[in-house]
Amino acid sequence: MKKGGEQSKSRYQYLAGNIALFTVSNFVSKILVFLLVPLYTGVLTTYEYGIADIMQVTLLLLVPMLTLNMGEAALRFGIENAGKRGSILRIGLSYVVRADAVTVGLCIISFAFVGNEVKWYVFLFALLFAANSLYEYLILYFQGCEAVPIVVTGSVASTVITILSNIIFLLVINIGLNGYIFSQVLAYLFSAVIMAALGKRAGIIGSYKEDNELRMEMLGYGVPLIAYSTGSWVNNAADRYIVLAICGAAVNGVYGVAYKIPAILMVFQRIFAQAWQMSATKSYKDEKSPEFFTQMYRTYNCFMVVICAILILLVNPVASFMFRNDFYEAWIYVPPLLISVIFGALTGFLGSICLAYKDSKSMGIATGTGAVANVAMNLAFIPYFSAMGAAAATAISYALMWAIAYKYVRKYVVIDNNMLADILSYLILVAMSIAMIGRIPARYAVCAALTIVVILIHLKDEKAIVQESYRILKGRLNG
Repeated sequence: MKKGGEQSKSRYQYLAGNIALFTVSNFVSKILVFLLVPLYTGVLTTYEYGIADIMQVTLLLLVPMLTLNMGEAALRFGIENAGKRGSILRIGLSYVVRADAVTVGLCIISFAFVGNEVKWYVFLFALLFAANSLYEYLILYFQGCEAVPIVVTGSVASTVITILSNIIFLLVINIGLNGYIFSQVLAYLFSAVIMAALGKRAGIIGSYKEDNELRMEMLGYGVPLIAYSTGSWVNNAADRYIVLAICGAAVNGVYGVAYKIPAILMVFQRIFAQAWQMSATKSYKDEKSPEFFTQMYRTYNCFMVVICAILILLVNPVASFMFRNDFYEAWIYVPPLLISVIFGALTGFLGSICLAYKDSKSMGIATGTGAVANVAMNLAFIPYFSAMGAAAATAISYALMWAIAYKYVRKYVVIDNNMLADILSYLILVAMSIAMIGRIPARYAVCAALTIVVILIHLKDEKAIVQESYRILKGRLNG
């Protein structure tokens, strides 16, 4: 009995320790970048920001697809195969280089079909892809090596370089969109070099041994994930392309900047997701994993819902601070996008459980179904409701994806949560969104009252979060 209790304590401490480190990384990175949004919206035009936004969302699709998800494979196999991490690194990098070559080749071919201005943007995209694919792979590789301090250092370094280069390129030299892209390329490349140097010094980048069996296992894990990553991308980004095609680059620029406020909620999502993916892989074989998974799901859901309610309540003052000039109108798209982040986060949580059991098919079905619904609703809604139709379609498709993922994960773990209370809180968030967007009388008072109701619904889970946090903190201080 004591052994089981120690294992449980170890699981929570392992997760809490990684959350603490990823919190440092993400808060330093995301909060500082968050503070740069007024600079971007003040210096770049809506057209320029629309072009930059399309480049970013295209990266989210092509990097995992063309690298065959080798980063995810490196994370998954690195945790369970500590003695083969040198081979895992080399195998993954070989596919990153191939992806870079394919991208450059496609960009060169495209030169024959586009004008000179577009050629320059295509060239910038090729640079951005090569830098980002290397950076993202190393982030996931070192995460799989459980070298979280190196991941944190790389992430913080990327942020610092981004800020410094943005100041130089956008304010001093004043080269607009080109400077915005150059700063990202430099940040990815220099951060990758820093992580590689730290990994070599720590002995993590070890000797390489040709291992075709390992290569095939990594491919067998990564390739089926393409459906999952592509479906996730469609849910997250297809709306930008449809808005661009139907409404134009300027509207897409405004819609793209609306995602900057949901990015605040995504900071918390990313912190937990990075730590949770490691814990799920290490814990899925334990006898008490259902209890552990249930408690973490309830904690995650509670935290995300409460923060979402607060952000909906404060959406106008936050938008006033972040958005300049013509970008201010983006605030009306924020509430449904915030709700989509919740369902996306919970889907990712459930997906980590399925992937721990090496079941990528179920998540492919969930994300694929959500993607098809997303595209269909975007095509139906955007012509009539412009970018608001895209925001609503994104929220609905993510909710659908979560429902399917919840069903499939029950093959492995039964999540013992209060579904009635959860659905009630989601409906309250929808009501708050309608009140804010519709500018109903006394909307701030109404939304404040509904926020309190949401907090009360999850009071039990909130107490559990405080008690567990206190226990872990007390254990660390005594230890």
